[in-house]
Amino acid sequence: MSAVEILRFALHGLLANKLRSALTMLGIMIGVAAVILLVAVGQGTSDAITSNIARLGSNTLTVTPSFTGGMRGPGGFGGAGRAGATGPRTQAKRLSLADARALADASAAPSVKTVSPVVTAASLTATYEGASHTIGRLVGTYPSYFEASNRPVAKGSYFVNDDVLASRKLAVIGTTVAEALFGDVDPVGRRITISGVPFTVVGVLKETGTQGVQDADDIVIAPLPAVQQSLTGFGPLDQIVVQAKSADVVDDAEAEITAILNERHGITGTASPDYRIQNQAALQETVSTATGMFTVLLAAIAGISLVVGGIGITNIMLVTVTERTREIGIRKAIGATRGAILGQFLAEATMLSLAGGLLGVAIGVLGSRFTIAGIQPVIVPGSIVAALGVSVAIGLFFGVFPANRAAKLRPIEALRHD
Repeated sequence: MSAVEILRFALHGLLANKLRSALTMLGIMIGVAAVILLVAVGQGTSDAITSNIARLGSNTLTVTPSFTGGMRGPGGFGGAGRAGATGPRTQAKRLSLADARALADASAAPSVKTVSPVVTAASLTATYEGASHTIGRLVGTYPSYFEASNRPVAKGSYFVNDDVLASRKLAVIGTTVAEALFGDVDPVGRRITISGVPFTVVGVLKETGTQGVQDADDIVIAPLPAVQQSLTGFGPLDQIVVQAKSADVVDDAEAEITAILNERHGITGTASPDYRIQNQAALQETVSTATGMFTVLLAAIAGISLVVGGIGITNIMLVTVTERTREIGIRKAIGATRGAILGQFLAEATMLSLAGGLLGVAIGVLGSRFTIAGIQPVIVPGSIVAALGVSVAIGLFFGVFPANRAAKLRPIEALRHD
């Protein structure tokens, strides 16, 4: 019997009971779609976090107080930083503008390019001619912050050092704020009110996009003195963003920052620092490793459903062999070889798994076009190949036992079967 005839008999056997075949394919389809989608979600999560960190550049360091439970980094991303040696803590000091000025001293920190002190406020209401919007994040800082945090403007301009010295109430807004307050109107040069304080918009930031559940474009950046005078008060800083002169001297810059702050805050011996230094390059490597493991875990969980689908194939094929015992006996009596019977049932199992796998690929790819839990899935081509290959392999593996059972039936016993 030729391969074409074997496939024809296999297809006829599957079509003889369409509902059963469809339900069997469903298990494989769900398993393949789950593998592709979960891997895509894991990859999307990894890409979102990595791009958020990468926006800061590999030569950016962020200093935050270590006793606040973790502060948000520039661009809306928070992460664990290096706190230094462990040990008894001295009287904790908050970060101050004087600390920032000390870090900007070229003689004490020759590897540092720029220093940007930062204060932040959240959930402030901005209004413009009847439109209002609750700002996700208000940042008071220096002009160097824009370069250090990689926030270029798409329209208008930044504020400059003279604006900081004069405490001018100027604002550079994100696209989310611009759309909420102005719609299609050009915001540059117009005055908005933030918690009752007027600010003139001088620029609109280039769109960054949502990172997970955090909208990085829901932001307003203004000169530090203007924000402190009118909104936050002259308290401690929330963070200090330091830009090293190059990625090659980041470690040197970190050592210089540590030495300066330890001296200013009275950190000696084994005492724990009251600040953290977040190294973006090291953080990105750590996060990439963690998200990679997370993606593998998701794929392994989804792979269980593929195994369950394979068990379903075994079950259905055993039922099919039992139901078609007499047919098998007749075919063997008129000359069908053991290999032909084995090939037919293996072909049926493989066709079921292949059809289910192809449908699963289609659903997985289609599903990846939608945002899931705030994450835009990113299809990994290897997951498609692996899921489809595993589904076919499962069909072959779990189809061997029932196919072999059918092939071993003796014609006389099969013909006697009711």
